[in-house]
Amino acid sequence: MESLKKNADFKNCYQNGKSYVNRHLVMYVCGNGKDGNRFGISVSKKVGNSVVRHRTTRLIREAVRLHETEFLPGHDIVFVARVRAKEIGYFRMENALLHLIKKAGIRK
Repeated sequence: MESLKKNADFKNCYQNGKSYVNRHLVMYVCGNGKDGNRFGISVSKKVGNSVVRHRTTRLIREAVRLHETEFLPGHDIVFVARVRAKEIGYFRMENALLHLIKKAGIRK
């Protein structure tokens, strides 16, 4: 799994990408012109303290890792956790993520 690291990459995805929303996540998708996908995860301080933010990040990262093969290639994808994401477990996070990739039409 390749990740987005530079702030410019995140900004490009926010400004030029299309967003998809559900109760727990916001997903921004934009093309990257490459053979694979790059993923970014953002969890703001509104979600909670550092323990809660890191737990939320780990849940999203694990769901992406397990379903990485289901994404159509050639996209930069940024997941932004909403405040309600701190209350859920892994399976609900996984369902929220799968719902968004299906809604965006980037699921194989």
